[in-house]
Amino acid sequence: MREELNAVLSERRRIQVEYQQRANEIKSDLYAPWQPAQVFLTTVRKAVAARMLKEAQVFPRIDHRCLEVGCGTGGWLADLISWGVREADLHGIDINALRISRAKEILPAADLRIGDATELPWDSGTFNLIISSTLFTSVLDPGVRRLIAREIVRVLAPGGALLWYDFAFNNPKNRHVRGISSSEVRKLFPQLAGKIRSVTLAPPLARLIVPASWTLASLLEAVPFLRTHLLAALIKSVSGGEH
Repeated sequence: MREELNAVLSERRRIQVEYQQRANEIKSDLYAPWQPAQVFLTTVRKAVAARMLKEAQVFPRIDHRCLEVGCGTGGWLADLISWGVREADLHGIDINALRISRAKEILPAADLRIGDATELPWDSGTFNLIISSTLFTSVLDPGVRRLIAREIVRVLAPGGALLWYDFAFNNPKNRHVRGISSSEVRKLFPQLAGKIRSVTLAPPLARLIVPASWTLASLLEAVPFLRTHLLAALIKSVSGGEH
């Protein structure tokens, strides 16, 4: 228990430092919503996610409670509103107070909290849909990853879904993230079952191609080895065991 606590505290400090470094080093408009590549990547990701949830018969309904773990300044929460989820049924948590403050300005009716994903402040079985987006690859300690996964499964309702989106490969330019393969996703969530697929044209390539041709970017994204992320819709069985 003491080792787990030390690992959690160490990861928390490291991630907070990394937040600050990235804020200082990355151009403020790199991920701006008006950037052509960002529009392309977000549009494709959202469309594939919606289709996967629909095919798995877990697309969120108007009365569903939804949580994003590591929501930052809003993450996917606005997408959920566009899918018909009420703002009051949106919940989010992030360890960065400034990001949560900004998210509250954007989504004042949502339940947005500062906190650690290893101890989610909600009751078991609360949420119909939980989103984890580019969260686990920022957590380098395997034990802490398992703690977060366990908490996600705990607060996910039977029959509910985890929507996972994250890097599948290491980024040679960023040693502070570590890619997670589909087999590792399965090991993190043995209680959940569902489809995992590769998505997202490599962002550096998208930034180069999309401003010139959206069509060419779409064709390139169809090439598996040019995709860098995994998108999964993983379901918790109604019985609580394997789906």
